[in-house]
Amino acid sequence: MAPLSRRVQDSNPLYKSHEGALHSAPSSSPIPLRFFHNPFTIKFIMFGLGPALLVSLLAFQNALALPGTSRAHIEKRDLNSWITTQSPYSLTRLLCNIGADGCAASGAASGAVVASPSKSSPDYWYTWSRDSALVFKYLVDRLGNSYDASLQTKIQNYIISQANLQGVTNPSGSLDTGAGLGEPKFNVDLTAFTGAWGRPQRDGPALRAEVLIGYGNWLVDNGYSATAVSSIWPVLVNDLAYVVQYWNQGGFDLWEEVNGNSFFTTASQHRALVEGIAFAARIGKTCNNCATVAPQILCYQQYYWTSNGNYIISNINVNNGRTGKDANSILTSIHSFDPAGGCDAATFQPCSDRALANHKAVTDSFRSVYSINSGIAQGAAVSVGRYSEDTYYNGNPWYLATFAAAEQLYDALYQWNAVGAIAITDVSLAFFKDLYSSAATGTYQKGSTQYTAIVAAVKTYADGYMTKAQAYTPSSGALAEQYDRSSGSPLSAADLTWSYAAFLSASDRRAGIVPASWGSINGNTVPSGTCGNSAYTGSYSKASVSFPANQTPGTAVPTSTATGTATGTTSAPASTSTSCVVPATVAVTFNEVVTTVVGQTVKIVGSISQLGSWNTANAIALSASGYTSSNHLWSIALNLPSGTTFQYKFINVASNGAVTWESDPNRQYTVPATCDTTATVASSWK
Repeated sequence: MAPLSRRVQDSNPLYKSHEGALHSAPSSSPIPLRFFHNPFTIKFIMFGLGPALLVSLLAFQNALALPGTSRAHIEKRDLNSWITTQSPYSLTRLLCNIGADGCAASGAASGAVVASPSKSSPDYWYTWSRDSALVFKYLVDRLGNSYDASLQTKIQNYIISQANLQGVTNPSGSLDTGAGLGEPKFNVDLTAFTGAWGRPQRDGPALRAEVLIGYGNWLVDNGYSATAVSSIWPVLVNDLAYVVQYWNQGGFDLWEEVNGNSFFTTASQHRALVEGIAFAARIGKTCNNCATVAPQILCYQQYYWTSNGNYIISNINVNNGRTGKDANSILTSIHSFDPAGGCDAATFQPCSDRALANHKAVTDSFRSVYSINSGIAQGAAVSVGRYSEDTYYNGNPWYLATFAAAEQLYDALYQWNAVGAIAITDVSLAFFKDLYSSAATGTYQKGSTQYTAIVAAVKTYADGYMTKAQAYTPSSGALAEQYDRSSGSPLSAADLTWSYAAFLSASDRRAGIVPASWGSINGNTVPSGTCGNSAYTGSYSKASVSFPANQTPGTAVPTSTATGTATGTTSAPASTSTSCVVPATVAVTFNEVVTTVVGQTVKIVGSISQLGSWNTANAIALSASGYTSSNHLWSIALNLPSGTTFQYKFINVASNGAVTWESDPNRQYTVPATCDTTATVASSWK
């Protein structure tokens, strides 16, 4: 996730246009000179060819004729291969944009996220509260799935930088009243930006709160509650107080153009309070007035939905001449994604009928406005922008919006699998019929023919959006903010941090890697009757933050057992010793019961390097030495770092190399951080 485009409408006299080229490109041309297409043509002599081959050749020739298509595009590898190479590149470039040691962030303060290295045409050499939080939300989720000490340091530096920013007086106000927390952006050295801008923007404090809570929960889970109290809560309590006080006041939207009420902002504020209540309870604190305000925000959130067209109006209480169909709403759905949330419509979970209907309405709105979408059939993926009326850089698809369209569908696939059924209502029927012509209202249980067909169709559809973005990504892997609506050439800010985070997040969801639940349905229902409008003045104070060294997973609580596993059983007897040396690694034995035939091998693959980092070529083979006619046991003992939490699956590899994955969801396990040196996980193939 990188910056939102800082694109304020040209008609607004307060702001000057951001139109222009990247870096060396002349200001008269919005297309970067660093990207070129090399079109070529192929002629076929088509006589004596069978119909199938003729169709294939014509399809290939038509592909070459698509706007923005080049030899490089045609020769791109399949999606899986692209993701495999694009992922490490995207993570590297994302981290390059974080100060003070990022390779593209020289001069930026420690922990500050630079929206883009671009310093002119457009100038994104700032740190935005919203963008920074979205980037670090991804990084905190990543830390939760796979511990990385260097990543932990960056997260801590971010939190320290945000504690400092909270105290910086700026054009939005100061910390004394909390108003200064609504300031959208700062100079990269963390001083106030005093130029004209769309302010305030009220989603920043809520998003930052979610990052703080995410890392705070990690600290508590690993035995560092004292650090959560001393270093997380003093910063967090300011942001929660801001939400409680200012949630019902308008501000500028996600794209920094519309001053009203934004769906993305409202949903972010609701989630922040729900998580804030739970986190406060974990560390013995109180989220003042949060329990009163949270359901009122959720109630208000329902007003963005319109049954006249079945979509979300992304900005309300403003007359901007738009339909309201906006990628804002798709980004909101993926940001609100809760793996345990089911298909809850009130929080617009990705698999809910409202979110799916909205997905169709928003993505369909781009089918006729971009040349590169010309001729694409209904139900096939298209390039997605912010909103169809967009004029910034002439209005183009955005990488992050296209990735988001894919991510919502991957989220939905995960949720259907967890629920065990797909429900089609009158609201979502049109979405499903685009992909599966036989769709009808009703509930289809997992394992049924209809369920299987729908899941396959949605997966193909989701992959189509990833492939669209892939097609217009340069061979270097560099992700700008936009790509041209006609040629597909990258446009606007280069190396947009948000673009990289959006790719990584979508790729994780495609692989079944999901964040922790944020409690979206834990007693969290829309109040009946009229929505309340309560707001409470908060108390704010400058936080002084530091983090103790060496807070690695689990080492602070040697007498506890941290073994949580979503599937199977774990046996790791708790030590009764009051002191011990926690081993660096634990010999974890995985016992998997699965029926196989001669020539098949069962392997384990997962999210950490010791399990191949989800690369099946590096999966670890289990042994069948204990396999009998009555006990189909495969087993392996692996030395894994203490306290590491990871996700994994078993695969069945045939003699010809064909791989069969067990079904979703991913398994999850935390290696014990106790006195014990061994542990066992027992499960059966699913």
